Amino acid sequence: MENKILNHEQIQHIIRRIAYQIYEVNAEEKRIILAGITGGGLSFAKKLQRILNEITEMEIVLCQVTMDKSNPLHSGVTTSLEPSKYKNSSIVLVDDVLNSGSTLIYGVHHFLKTPLKRLKTAVLVNRNHKKYPVKADFKGISLSTSLQEHVHVRFEAKKDRVFLD
Repeated sequence: MENKILNHEQIQHIIRRIAYQIYEVNAEEKRIILAGITGGGLSFAKKLQRILNEITEMEIVLCQVTMDKSNPLHSGVTTSLEPSKYKNSSIVLVDDVLNSGSTLIYGVHHFLKTPLKRLKTAVLVNRNHKKYPVKADFKGISLSTSLQEHVHVRFEAKKDRVFLD
């Protein structure tokens, strides 16, 4: 039994709101890099890209960020774009759920090895269990949950949902 937190319509509203927030912060830019962390983060970034393409003429570039979420220090972080392609750019690092902060902090660390114009973070769900000093600049919903509870994000055609178990 799913304990639903957000339904499809609520998620679509949040995606649109976050896309507008990203646009407002980057209104002077000609190009934004949406760096989606493999899995839910990449799916979320693709949905943001679709809305941003509707509301602005700027170039919205999708970058896939790959790491082993259970051990990002050991696995390292790789991206589908070479650093020269995002140097001096405005980047939004995107993930579905901010839990301990380790995934975002290692993603941020990877991008900070290259000179950037701006680096922001976006998450659909912020769980407030941070071990690292990283925050979501753009967030859909903040949840106070126990460490034993698990937040699941499912992006499926016309059935996006966030639930707790």
